[in-house]
Amino acid sequence: MKQKEIWLVNLDPTIGAEIKKTRPCVILNSNLIGKLPLKIIAPITDFKPQYKAVPWMVKLTPNNTNNLTKTSVIDLFQVRSVSEIRLVKKIGTIDDKEFKKCKEALSLVFE
Repeated sequence: MKQKEIWLVNLDPTIGAEIKKTRPCVILNSNLIGKLPLKIIAPITDFKPQYKAVPWMVKLTPNNTNNLTKTSVIDLFQVRSVSEIRLVKKIGTIDDKEFKKCKEALSLVFE
């Protein structure tokens, strides 16, 4: 369970507008920190054309590295810390360029 990996994560139960169900998520936290069995993740959801204008959505195109089946986005507005127990199965990884876009999106969210 390392930074930039995509895992299926069980996000239920949720409340309100939180992203629900078991879905792919990217691990964001550094591999060098953390004593508790927690990971900071951002959920991945289906791409919609209106997301092009949303600065905290990072577009992912399916490839042999991320192993996604459709064009998707990482939603950096819905970052959260979850127990490692919620991580079900590793799917793939994002590349350095995509991770850099994640960090840029997070800087906008936390500005």
